[in-house]
Amino acid sequence: PKKHNTQEGRIHRIRPDFKEDPSFKNRLISYNHSAVHIPTDIYDGSTIVLNELNWTEALEDVFKKNREEDPTLLWQVFGSATGLARYYPASPWKDARKTPSKIDLYDVRRRPWYVQGAASPKDMLILVDASGSVSGLTLKLIRTSVSEMLETLSDDDYVNVVNFNTRVNNTACFDHLVQANVRNKKILKDGVQNITAKGITNYTKGFEFAFKQLSDPNVTRANCNKIIMLFTDGGEERAQEIFSRYNPEKKVRIFTFSVGQHNYDTGPIQWMACANKGYFYEIPSIGAIRINTQEYLDVLGRPMVLADAKQVQWTNVYLDALELGLVITGTLPVFNKTSSEDGSRKQLILGVMGVDVSLDDIKRLTPRFTIGPNGYYFAIDPNGYVLLHPNLQPKNPKFQEPVTLDFLDAELENDIKVQIRTMMIDRVPGNKTIDTLVKTQDERYIDRGVRTYTWAPVNGTDYRSAAFSCTLEKFEENGYTFIAPREYCQDLKITSNNTQFLMDFNQYIDKRTPSDPMCKYIQYIILPFNLIIKNVKGVLARFVATDGGITRVYPKSGGEEWTENAETFDSSFYKRSLDNDIYIFTAPYLNSKPPVHMFYLVYSSTRKCVCVCHVDCVILDDGGFLLMSNQEEYITQVRGLTLTPELHSSLSKRICRDAEEDDVVDGKQFFSLFFPLKMTCILYFSLTSIEISFPYLVLLTKYTFVGFFSAYSEEDTSDAYSKESCITEQTQYFFENDNRSFQGVLDCGNCSRMYRAEKLPSTNLVFLITDAKSTCLSCDPKPLKQAEQPSIGPDPCMLAQNPRYRKGPDVCFDNNDDVMLLLFSYEYSFTALMSLYVQSVHLLPWLQHRSSFCCCFSFVFDDGQFHFAFIVDQLV
Repeated sequence: PKKHNTQEGRIHRIRPDFKEDPSFKNRLISYNHSAVHIPTDIYDGSTIVLNELNWTEALEDVFKKNREEDPTLLWQVFGSATGLARYYPASPWKDARKTPSKIDLYDVRRRPWYVQGAASPKDMLILVDASGSVSGLTLKLIRTSVSEMLETLSDDDYVNVVNFNTRVNNTACFDHLVQANVRNKKILKDGVQNITAKGITNYTKGFEFAFKQLSDPNVTRANCNKIIMLFTDGGEERAQEIFSRYNPEKKVRIFTFSVGQHNYDTGPIQWMACANKGYFYEIPSIGAIRINTQEYLDVLGRPMVLADAKQVQWTNVYLDALELGLVITGTLPVFNKTSSEDGSRKQLILGVMGVDVSLDDIKRLTPRFTIGPNGYYFAIDPNGYVLLHPNLQPKNPKFQEPVTLDFLDAELENDIKVQIRTMMIDRVPGNKTIDTLVKTQDERYIDRGVRTYTWAPVNGTDYRSAAFSCTLEKFEENGYTFIAPREYCQDLKITSNNTQFLMDFNQYIDKRTPSDPMCKYIQYIILPFNLIIKNVKGVLARFVATDGGITRVYPKSGGEEWTENAETFDSSFYKRSLDNDIYIFTAPYLNSKPPVHMFYLVYSSTRKCVCVCHVDCVILDDGGFLLMSNQEEYITQVRGLTLTPELHSSLSKRICRDAEEDDVVDGKQFFSLFFPLKMTCILYFSLTSIEISFPYLVLLTKYTFVGFFSAYSEEDTSDAYSKESCITEQTQYFFENDNRSFQGVLDCGNCSRMYRAEKLPSTNLVFLITDAKSTCLSCDPKPLKQAEQPSIGPDPCMLAQNPRYRKGPDVCFDNNDDVMLLLFSYEYSFTALMSLYVQSVHLLPWLQHRSSFCCCFSFVFDDGQFHFAFIVDQLV
């Protein structure tokens, strides 16, 4: 009968009329219905699920009303503690057009926004029984259980894993609690896999070690909920003396897990949990791991129920499961406020409400084109992670973990930026103008520029911006013109149909003028300018680019083959020209991009260097790239001389800084995500062994941390739960001082070679000439490459010893004397629940409503958890 009813229910399911919606990146959407997702490991015909489907259906009307009040709302989601997720508007969970064979491993209770919204921060010590009795299948279950437990933690939590028998050992290299970020969790999981079972169980030693580590005042912690998770097969010892000594007030909750199928007495570990405000769970097989390792969140949520917590929490940046891209989510927990027959409150957290805010929408609200090409806006959270930054640009991301890119990793770290980060986290407004190193848009060069940082907490503060404009007198009609695809008029949208767009534009200009407030950017492209046409021998083409997004190329034939980005704010050559008062030459790309080009002029790079055959002649740019040579080999292969470690023999200074870790990138080739991170080692080299002049600054840079989350493709699902790590580093060069020339002799052991280098005036070029001795090959080095290379990266254990400054949430809902110890029950009052829901849902749409913005570009979140700042390009 149950099977028949289930099939009959599926026949009568509603099939909405879906249409593509550009607001959801052309995903199929229906605003007439909400949709429900149920995890694959939960029976969708169970009484609990059917009950939740029934009473959550009333949310659909609330969702629709919210949408009417604020049409900019995106996904509205309720995640239930049972695993059911109801979201609006409705959309097919699997898009058969894109991923027809996608395996559904989604569980709303494992999503970053649910984890952060369901409970306050935690200090968790995971205690693993490593005695001989757990060997075999039980130990395998423990390893998997601990890994799943770590997945329930967020960046606001702190954790460590230790194993014990007659001795206690740290599972990984951490000797104290560490932040539960992606990389630290990966290291702990690897350590758990190396646990071996031997000896006998000694709970007294294990718990004593755990309590001491939880109470260590000398390390950074969450300073909120304190919990110990014990994974064991059972035992006779109760360790009562330890609990009386270290936990007399029951401030530390203890959760115990009996793992495996065995005949051991579980009474003692049940007593441990009940005597310390925890819970006891059984994990007899792998199928029980997932559900039993996440139910503790419901217990930790009870103090929030008693406190009637209504504080909105905002997540880190993460990838939306329904392909909206990178988002942040505002969340509120939903409680059961009904009372039992004896008058006591049930203290149950029913789930979490969430509303997504797309990073693309936030970017569109920032006046990017009014502060100059080298200016930008960024925002950070209390952990120092950016939620808005130009370098937060993942490529093909497909991951479940939050994207935790620290501000100091997104830029080139220095002491002043450390201070800026600290002040922003402490919500102290300010501004600083600094001389800093800047990586170019194409990541090939390093420039030194002056930048003004202005920051303030996002709670109604006004912001300042800077603008750079260009005014010329005459417009030349000859040549080829490119216009950047910007939203010049906010209420005139660009369409793929040019004819329709022109018709719309003709109607539009009858109503608007360029001075209209809705067309504040149009003035930048109507500015007349003059391009003086002169025939210069060797010049293939010349161009003029403007802040307004106009690029003029002459002659027209040059424009027809032009491949540079029409958006000047995204063009390296344009942005570099503002940081340098010289002619900038750029080396040819290895792909089909243009050859050597200079601001205003484009030269052919095929002309040979006028040098005699017994010398090597090369011209390098300030990034160490070859522009011209009388040799056919590449720069690092021109008789092994140019930019080699041997040539940089007078090493004058070495400065190394640690790199932080929390960039999430998938390690498999299918899913790649790259973030530019901070410059890790700074090496000052001189091109001569005789005098310290004209050195290059070599930056062994850009640790790109990859992966640490479930990575699988549609074609390969056998390793769906694997975690992989990949770190790369990059080497870059730039001129450190203004010395014009130098010369010397390079000693190669059995021979020597003379060389001379001359910096070409008013350019970023160096002319280098050396003896071309074909018999002097002992100096041939291993080629230096700028491309990203595999690296072991910084020592994670050392990083954990000196964590970066952060600040946890201002409010903590932890252990409460009024919290009752009762078994979970999902027998709710429908009327009471819906009343609660309506109250909770109405608190959310407003978080991103336009009326909450303090001005046209500064967004305000009620809890003040995010901080907003921007950088203004300082032209000198």
